[in-house]
Amino acid sequence: MPVQLEDAAVAQVASALVLDGHSLKVEDVAAVARDRRPVELHPDAVARIDKCRALLERKIGAREIMYGVNTGIGELSEVILTPEQVEKFQKYLLYSHAAGCGEPCAEEDIRAGMLSRLNTHCWGHSGIRKEIVQTQIQMLNEGVTPVVCQKGSVGACGDLSPMAQMAITLMGEGEVFYKGRRIPAVQGLEEAGIPPVTFRERDGLATINGSDLITGMGCLELFDVERFLRTQDVVLAMTLQALNANMTAYDPRLHTLRGYPGAQECAENVRRLTEDSELLRLPGKKVQDAYSLRSSPQVVGAAKDAFKWARYMLETELNHAADNPSFFPDEDLVLTGANFQGTPMAFALELVGMSVTTVAALSERRLNRLLNPHLSAGLPAFLTRSAGMFSGLMLSQYTAGALVCESRVLSNPAATGSIPAAADQEDFVSMGMTTAIKTRQIIENAWTVIAIELMAAAQAFDFRAPVKPSPACQAVHATVRQYVRKLDEDRPLYDDINTLTRVVKEGEILKAAESIVRKLN
Repeated sequence: MPVQLEDAAVAQVASALVLDGHSLKVEDVAAVARDRRPVELHPDAVARIDKCRALLERKIGAREIMYGVNTGIGELSEVILTPEQVEKFQKYLLYSHAAGCGEPCAEEDIRAGMLSRLNTHCWGHSGIRKEIVQTQIQMLNEGVTPVVCQKGSVGACGDLSPMAQMAITLMGEGEVFYKGRRIPAVQGLEEAGIPPVTFRERDGLATINGSDLITGMGCLELFDVERFLRTQDVVLAMTLQALNANMTAYDPRLHTLRGYPGAQECAENVRRLTEDSELLRLPGKKVQDAYSLRSSPQVVGAAKDAFKWARYMLETELNHAADNPSFFPDEDLVLTGANFQGTPMAFALELVGMSVTTVAALSERRLNRLLNPHLSAGLPAFLTRSAGMFSGLMLSQYTAGALVCESRVLSNPAATGSIPAAADQEDFVSMGMTTAIKTRQIIENAWTVIAIELMAAAQAFDFRAPVKPSPACQAVHATVRQYVRKLDEDRPLYDDINTLTRVVKEGEILKAAESIVRKLN
């Protein structure tokens, strides 16, 4: 299930998001894609779109040669089209490019990609007609979502296959999701009261010529990762208390000394989450804990800093014009280049995937210390009272290990895997869509890994009773126990793991912890 927005963001869903080309945030993409926040164009964006289109039509009237307007594309860019061919070219361009395969993308991904593309048009450098942009906005606002195959994009010249499959629905072709049904596009548009469009010069290419599905998917992934990293801090705080960790490793002076903002943030979060913990006042601490406990701020902090860079890259893409060619009305100029190239997003999402995998691997190592009687500071083996008769949470670690292994495989970069296309005219591509797809799976795996660690930490708290954890983590323990019973004797764990993963993803654990922290501070 998709993660819902924070309460403050949910309250704003009823108001329209005004697209101006410059101010979209990751959170805005999630609000539109997942919570169906309506969108509208800023008047200045409308004026820029009209001004650019006027330039294009003047040049068409003057019979100027422009790539993708009155020429073929890719290796066929040297083929000059007749005026009769120009009128039909955009339709055939979309037909030929709608060549993906596989299962449909999630509706939220397509909506996010559409929003990204619309914000590009707001710059007024694409030459697209305002009517095309307004039709896409109507589709977003009415919940008419194109059915688009997930695979087929190489991330340059943009996400051509999926974006073309999206674009043909504007003509009433292909399929859409509408009101919970998968139906022909012409039917969905008719039911929603949206007239289909006829693409004219430049309209089709302008609709598809950017890495916008990668961008949209990436923004949703970043929205989830931000919450994942905060939730990870909560789970870390639980485990540290369960194992009576030496908290000098979280002293702010240490992290100020080294200087990394992410490490300082992680350590501060953990200090707040463990405040007033009776468990951490127990005797028997080690002089130095194992790295999985002692260096969590440095590792998680590096992931937090990587996330900030990835957000910068994705929001840069969101809020600038990605197209080819680009039109400059004030200079009466058309420039061709490669602003469709998906490598910036691919690099950012590769780093996110690698970072999340590393944090999940760290979580599995902490889980090992909770379950291993030689490492768990007196907790019973596998967190069961009758080890031998019962195996407790032993097999939950197998699941966590399998997921970490899969994520490590998925962390192998796709962004270094260019395969030339289009008779070597497009001889270097980003493979950013592959990156976006596998990064999402890494994030899904990581939610489950930290849910398993959380389940073990809650079980450890039960064994430590009546000594209490911090108030924040008492609230987390109570939330866990609403969904997962204490493991007094062995039972199948798959329902518990799946249920707690859902609870963690939906933010209940984070909300329980942060509500107490806010009260105490």
